[in-house]
Amino acid sequence: MAAYSNTPHQAGVLTSPVSTSARIVAQGFEALARWNDARTTRKVLSRLNDAELEDIGLCRADLDYIAAKI
Repeated sequence: MAAYSNTPHQAGVLTSPVSTSARIVAQGFEALARWNDARTTRKVLSRLNDAELEDIGLCRADLDYIAAKI
């Protein structure tokens, strides 16, 4: 027997406790990935000398700001 639901569904809305836990874990992984991207960017840029940084329009003081925007 087929069933039909006329209740509107909201795309992307997680409502069950398991889904909420999964969302929290996913947000944690996303935060970890953002932190790692910023760390990697800061590390790569810090290896450049002052002339190379100037060539791309940056100075040493900009490195943390640029890494935070990643």
